[in-house]
Amino acid sequence: MTRRALLSLVLAGLMAAPVIAGTLSGVTLADTLGIDGHTLLLNGMALRKKIIFKVYVAGLYLPARETDGAKVLAADTPRCTVMHFLRGVSANQVNEAWYDGLEANTPNHSAQLKKQFDELAAMMEGLKDGDVLAFTYRPGVGTEVKVKGKVKGTLGDKAFADALFACWIGPKPGPGEKFKAGLLGR
Repeated sequence: MTRRALLSLVLAGLMAAPVIAGTLSGVTLADTLGIDGHTLLLNGMALRKKIIFKVYVAGLYLPARETDGAKVLAADTPRCTVMHFLRGVSANQVNEAWYDGLEANTPNHSAQLKKQFDELAAMMEGLKDGDVLAFTYRPGVGTEVKVKGKVKGTLGDKAFADALFACWIGPKPGPGEKFKAGLLGR
């Protein structure tokens, strides 16, 4: 085999291999995520801790890097949050966090938005170490909810997506300011 042919094979292999962005608490996330023909970039990663326990590592994927949560929420572009759990949590614990996030970041929310959070809560299951939740907002379609690799449904519109993502990157993120800063790549 000629040098040129060998180099071509090596380069083709490198292009096909997934690019790894980083690892946090043993969780490695890809640098990019393909959504409906769009390439989303890993904007940042964060660790959710509760007291001394590591609960999950999350990654926020956006069309372009952004450090301002308000700008992310204002944009009507695809976005995705992936949560890799590091310990077991009940569906009730997850749902409590959703409702707390809604109350803290979307004051005076509509009855329709509360109903959509109720639908989200109905989709949740108990999670254990290694389980993954993924939330993918598609403009004009809604937010796809994936639990343990299975699509549970698509909810709401942009208002729902904004309220959900505000739980992590809104003015009062449930997991805290350090978590928000991590997702925003700060």
